[in-house]
Order: sequence, then C-alpha cells, then structure tokens
Amino acid sequence: MTRRFPLAVLSLVLLASACTGEEEPGGPDSSPAAAPMGDASTFSAQVASSDLAAGSPESVQVGIFSSTAEAGVQVLSYGEVDVSFSFLGADGSQPAAPGGPSTTARFVAAPGNDPAGDDGPTLTNPSEVAGVYVTPEVTLPEPGIWNATLTATVDGGAPVTLEAAFNVYAEHRLPAPGDEALATKNLTMDSGAAPATAIDSRAFDGAQVPDPELHDTTIADALRQHRPALVQFATPVHCTSNFCGPTVEAQEELERQYGNVAEFIHIEIWRKFDRGMLNQAAADWLLRDGDLTEPWLYLIDANGMIVERWGPLFDLDDVRASLDALGT
Repeated sequence: MTRRFPLAVLSLVLLASACTGEEEPGGPDSSPAAAPMGDASTFSAQVASSDLAAGSPESVQVGIFSSTAEAGVQVLSYGEVDVSFSFLGADGSQPAAPGGPSTTARFVAAPGNDPAGDDGPTLTNPSEVAGVYVTPEVTLPEPGIWNATLTATVDGGAPVTLEAAFNVYAEHRLPAPGDEALATKNLTMDSGAAPATAIDSRAFDGAQVPDPELHDTTIADALRQHRPALVQFATPVHCTSNFCGPTVEAQEELERQYGNVAEFIHIEIWRKFDRGMLNQAAADWLLRDGDLTEPWLYLIDANGMIVERWGPLFDLDDVRASLDALGT
C-alpha cells in the first residue's frame, strides 16, 4: 500500500471510505477507488498492488469492501471474482479502452486467517478475516492510468460490479524480479547502537526482539556468501493494514521449515517512528520521491538476483514453491 511519507501506512479497511492522501488520476501514484455501479452503492474496491510496470507480467491485488450504517465496514472474503482491465490513457482522461486482459482473482487471506471459508464471496468482519483478491499474472502494455472492473456474486445475491483506477509505471521504481539485489547492511541483533524497536517494532517497553533468527545477518552478507535470502520489509506494530504482523509471523514459520535453504531476514521499516525516521535499509529499497510502500517480501537467489517479490500479501504455498525451486 502506498502512502505519503512520513504518514502511517493506510489500512485497506480505511480505503473503503476514506481518501488515501494520494494524487488524483494522472499523478505519479494515483490509485483512487471509483464509485461503484448499479446496485453496488454500499461497495468500493481498491487496488492494493503498487509499483506495477508496463509490459511486466504481474499479479494484481485488490481489496473489496462494504460500508453500511447497520454493519459498518466489512471486507469481501473468500471465493473468486472476475476482473477485466481497460486503459484510461496517460493521465486517466480518456474513455476506457476495451481489449485489456480479463481473468479471475482468488481470495488470499493474510497468514493466520482462515484461507478457505465459504464457497463464494461473502462479507466478513475485518477484525476476523483480512485479505485481498489476487489475479494470476497479467501484462498491462501501456504506462498510465488503468481501470479494473470487478464483478462478484456476494452471498449468493445479484452480481455486484465495481471499478477501481490505478497507476502503471513505464518501469519499476522499486527493486523487482530480474534486478540485482541491493547489498544492504540492514540492522541485526549485533547492531549495538540501534534501539531494539529499530530491529523489530514489537520490541518496545523493554520487550525482547521476538524473532532474533530473522535478524542475525544482512543482505550484504548473504550476497557475499552466495546464499539465497527471503527478505521481508514490514513494521508489525506501526502497519495499519493488519497485514505486517501476520506476514512476519509467517516468515518465522517459513524459517523453521527452510532455514537450511536460505537466509531469512526481516527489516523493520522505522528506526524512530515517533520522529518519522526510517531505517536506511528500508529507505534504500522502498522510498521513492517521498512515497514508501510496504509490506514487501523478496526472494533473492544465490547469484544475488531477485527472482520473486510479493506485496502486500503472499500465499504461503506460493512462497514455499519458490523456496523449493531454489534447490532444483
């Protein structure tokens, strides 16, 4: 999720009914939620993916919400939704051009949430189920403003159609698959001068860093030793999307299963949150023109190349498959 640094990361739930603080369509980081159509007056959709690039096959993640006076904000969860993409021009001013890719997006729950649920899309309490709909890889050929049209049958009712506009760049602004990994000297448990919360934001009020095994080496050391690495940029305490904590806990689980395959590194976003000061490693990888997106999960191979990245959510089975492929 994109935010204007140094504001806190916006919650996907808040995006259902609030301004994201980003520029209007045509700006460098526009991803507004368009007004729903037809009988979907209580629904809205938001493209959660950021740093999408023209001509690059990538999955697109979308959150769908409902907001009513009776039920408050609810999240659409489980099942699948249909998605079609159309081009709105370089600045978003032209009518939607047909002919973009069409596909089906499946629900991916945040780690620790029930991934299956009901057979079809249903409204859930965001405190109980957090997640997004994720498309297979699609290729959007032109940079500029694109529109996602989503159709869902909610709780067996009439189909709901929603639209959400989002930006596609001419090229990636952040490190992406095919790029060489940055040889970053991130903080570790041996970084004596750093406060514990700069290593992991959960280590406040004298608490210990809860996952020291994710903070025992640097990306630079892994690259020098030609060791693959699974690197996550996330702030469990200060992330308001409800995604960062579960994804870091999932990384701990993966480390227990695949610690002999790769280095597992968690990089906290903030050095001093109350002062708006980023950790340098997070800034090097993610801060561009005053904007920062997180969480991100990167897989780096033994040659120092980025082979996969996921954000803001990932499917644990997809990550396991990629880790398994490192040994083949």
